Parts: sequence; C-alpha cells; structure tokens
Amino acid sequence: MPQKKTVNPTPPHFLIITGLSGSGKHSAVNALEDLGYFCVDNLPVKLLPTFAAMCQRSGENLERAAVVLDAREPSFVEELPKVFDELRSLDLRVQLLFFEASDDTLMRRYSETRRPHPIAAVKKKNFSLREAVTAERSLLQPIRDLADVVVDTSAHTVHTLRQSLVNALSAGGKPSKMQVTVMSFGFKHGIPTESDLVLDVRFLKNPHYVPDLRPLTGRDRGVLDFLLADPEVHETQAHFENLLAFVVPRYAREGRSYLTVAVGCTGGRHRSVMMAEALSKFLKKRGFATVARHRDIAK
Repeated sequence: MPQKKTVNPTPPHFLIITGLSGSGKHSAVNALEDLGYFCVDNLPVKLLPTFAAMCQRSGENLERAAVVLDAREPSFVEELPKVFDELRSLDLRVQLLFFEASDDTLMRRYSETRRPHPIAAVKKKNFSLREAVTAERSLLQPIRDLADVVVDTSAHTVHTLRQSLVNALSAGGKPSKMQVTVMSFGFKHGIPTESDLVLDVRFLKNPHYVPDLRPLTGRDRGVLDFLLADPEVHETQAHFENLLAFVVPRYAREGRSYLTVAVGCTGGRHRSVMMAEALSKFLKKRGFATVARHRDIAK
C-alpha cells in the first residue's frame, strides 16, 4: 500500500537579510542559527529563487531559512526587487529585514575593523569613509523602502542585537509579538534615532544635584527612594502608563515588529533610567514582549 506523502501544513519561513555595510547583518547569522534557521551568507541574488524553491520542496526538513545579501554584487539593487516579487508568489512566508545604523556608528565600526568599505569596488571610485557610507545609503534606499522590517543597530552591541533578534523571531517565523524597547537616554547626548515615541522627564527633581546620589544610577536604591518620595514622579508615571496603554496596542494592531519608546532626562543616568524600568515592567504585565535598555547610563 503506498505511503501518504507528508505535507508540511505551514510554509517555510524565508528571511532575506540585507542592509548597510557594517550594520550588523552578518552578526545576525549566529542568532538565527541558534533559532534553527539554515543560513547562507552572500548568496548571489539570481540564485535566491533556486534556493527558495529548494526550501519549499524540503517540507518539514527545512522549515526556516535565512539568506544574507549585500550591495557588493553589481546587479543587487536592480535585481532584488524583481526577485523579491517572484519569491512572494511562492508558497513561502518571505520577510525582508534591512539593517542600518547612523553614519557615525558605521564609520566608527569600519575604523575599528580597518577594512575597506565595499562600495568603492561597486562604484569603481575612490571614496573617503564618510563618502562611502553616504553613497551606499543612497544606493540602497530603494531596498530599504521594500523592507518589511528596518533594524537600526546604532545602539546595539553584538549581544543586544542577538537578543533582539531572538526575542523577535523566537516563534520560529510565525507572526511574533511586537518587540517593545523602552530606552532611557540623555538629551545632551542626542535623541535616539530609532525612537518611535519620546517621553521627557527633565522636569522632575534631579538626583544629579545630590552629591551622594550623583555617582549612582536610576537602578540604585538611593536614587529610587529620592525619586519615589516625590508625588510628581508617581503622577508622571501614571500619565505615561495611560498613554502607553492606549498607543502601544494600536502600534501592534498595525503589524509593527518593533517599537522603541525613548525616555529622556538630561544625562540619561537617573530619572530616565528609573522611569524606563518602571514603564518596561508595566508593559510586560500587560503582555507585551518588552525589554529595558539604558543607552547613556555609563556616560
């Protein structure tokens, strides 16, 4: 009696990862492999449909696959939109992730690695590092516009980037909960570029002016006691919680994968840290996948 063919009821999840050179897209491979993705680095764009068809035919043997592409391939920008449309027509769950970072971050990373920027070979011109970063950003803008998710890695280390991807994709390619980051920062160091919503707590009493509290952070008991003794802190937190309770579900309803709520004080060590921790706990209790990050706590 012939055996029934096993059919995988869930189409394979197929991730395409691309973005700016130095933005961390290759670092994402380790995290994806930990999540069970079969990863291929630097596959030519024209081979994407062949690889995707192989994933499709493999059924349960290859449920998750990820491909990293970059702009050093001459036909990349022209070919990827056409190939992406072709992949969308297959029985796959295709998702395009675009990695980016600020110009200063990319320049610092390239200066640290001492590697030449690949855009010079693509454009066949001599560029300064800043010119190369600017040229690549302009070149890849159409691909960024095509992306399902844009990941700004400016404030990420390799470890926090990995955790962010693990949190976002831990469902194995199934529609995942929106990942909410509540980030404290100091206005004097600049507003985080990845901010979707910015909350300002500079009007609250500042522990910086209490000598014993100045070297501490908003995670320390002394600073917490100082702030929580002020009724305005509780009132402010309540207003912020009401705002987030209203807007965060609506961001999720729009299909967002990531949301960054930035909470700022002057230096990013005391008030914003305390408030970001409190708001992160509030959102977790309401069922959102939330992480607190403190960009300027060590400055």
